[in-house]
Amino acid sequence: MSRVAMAVSVVTTDGGAGRDGMAVTAMSPVSADGERPTLLVCLKASSRPAPLIHANGVFCVNVLAEDQARFSEHFSGRNGGRAEDWFALGQWSRLHSGAPALDAALVNFDCALTHSGTIGTHHVIIGSVLALRSAPGRPLFYVNRGYGRIAD
Repeated sequence: MSRVAMAVSVVTTDGGAGRDGMAVTAMSPVSADGERPTLLVCLKASSRPAPLIHANGVFCVNVLAEDQARFSEHFSGRNGGRAEDWFALGQWSRLHSGAPALDAALVNFDCALTHSGTIGTHHVIIGSVLALRSAPGRPLFYVNRGYGRIAD
């Protein structure tokens, strides 16, 4: 799996169950047909945010730009700390769902949880996109256990 280049995102949630987030590379569009597009995200079942996303019923996929590896490093837990500290690294706003949307992200997909299940060690969540915000730029990739960029 490490040989496959994947865009890096930070998935966040907030609501009655609490606020949290984590870095992920397993995110994919499911469908652009119908009323709303849908996204699929895989989260390690033992991760802190997984039960909060289920309880809150909302999440935001913040696709990182090529110069935002620091967010991935913190939200992956590699640098230690707490989620409250990680959110202090940037400016966040709320779109439709109330989940934190990183203002400097390349794309924000603000979603309502519609389906979920467990496969192996991971929760698979599917969300209906309620709001979308995008900016110009290039995505941050993770490949060969390191960060990469698209070449010109």
